[in-house]
Amino acid sequence: MSSHGSNVDPKTAELWDKSHYQHDVISTRTFGYFMYLLSDGMLFATLFAAYGVLSYQHSYSGGPTPADFVKPWYTFAQTMALFVSVLSYGLAMNALKHKNKSGVINGLLAAFVLGVLFLALDIHDMTHLASSGITVATSGGMSAFIILTQVHAAHVFFGLIWILVMMAQVLAKGFTTDVVGRLLTLRMFWHLQAIIWVFVFVFVYLWGYMS
Repeated sequence: MSSHGSNVDPKTAELWDKSHYQHDVISTRTFGYFMYLLSDGMLFATLFAAYGVLSYQHSYSGGPTPADFVKPWYTFAQTMALFVSVLSYGLAMNALKHKNKSGVINGLLAAFVLGVLFLALDIHDMTHLASSGITVATSGGMSAFIILTQVHAAHVFFGLIWILVMMAQVLAKGFTTDVVGRLLTLRMFWHLQAIIWVFVFVFVYLWGYMS
């Protein structure tokens, strides 16, 4: 295997080590990060379980419920922003396979801008709730709602920082083994945010709106 600082061909890089006698840097790191994502999924599973328990009418203590403030069209706009951001990142990975540095940068930039849009919509939504006096102290149900949605937003925030870092590394270092490995792990992280958001959108926003 080439050294960590050498160039690697994205077309031939192995994501998973299929043999027992060699140690592939990219596949090992990718598998290790996948294990971390499983633990992150357990975190969200816990938050969803807490929300499920606290999403009944009595948990809101007679105060506001998601049905009072959720706007399906607004959260659908968030959904499209995040999904197109993930699509843009996928196009960046397609450019990576063809060793197209400008294509990778453009895809990452588009993913970043759309991720910022998603986060801006989320911040606007939370600011509106706060101005209406709705906080984590309002009730158990609202506490579960806000914490779940904002933990996801925090993941998106750190993902955006990661995208900026990777754009800088691609420009400065090119497609080295380390850079390609980090791009692949970031792809898994960014796709996970879209998957988690599907459950947030359906079971938190839409379910809350219809209840």
